[in-house]
Amino acid sequence: MTHLDAYRPTDDLSAVPGPPLPVLTGGWHARAVDPDSRDLDLVHRWMQAPHVAAFWHQAWPREQWEQELRRQLSGLHSMPVLVSRGDDPVMYLEVYRAARDAVGQVYPARPHDLGLHVAVGELSMTDQGLVRGLLPVLTAALFEADPRCTRVLLEPDVRNRRAISSFTAGGFAPVGEVLLPDKVAVLMVCTR
Repeated sequence: MTHLDAYRPTDDLSAVPGPPLPVLTGGWHARAVDPDSRDLDLVHRWMQAPHVAAFWHQAWPREQWEQELRRQLSGLHSMPVLVSRGDDPVMYLEVYRAARDAVGQVYPARPHDLGLHVAVGELSMTDQGLVRGLLPVLTAALFEADPRCTRVLLEPDVRNRRAISSFTAGGFAPVGEVLLPDKVAVLMVCTR
């Protein structure tokens, strides 16, 4: 059960745009994944990494990832994003509209709430402070990109202590546990 206010959306979700691509600052760069480039191989490889696969449950074949990325890019639910620090991508994100996601069924989602799925693909890059350094810049960019967004959320698996610690250090507060189709998650929120 979460400790969020009891607001229930009355807006028509068809009027809410897809999630924005954040314009990052401070040496960070974000771009939409291009499934017609080497991005597909990178995302596919990262999703096979044991430290990612353990919590994402998406160690799919390359062809399935290609379909998934194209599906996301063609809809209003989620935007697949690669984040770079310098020249090379260091993280894969999915920026999504929470009210259009399974998480929107287990907490009082507002139409413009945004959610994040975050993966540091290379094990050697974990525990380097990347996530906690990115999150304040990323949430500021998302609030800037969608002035009607008042909450950005994350929903890590309760067993993923590394992620929960990084998300807390990056400015997100746990508000309760929720049951999602593939996990028990800690709902974590950063408010405008």
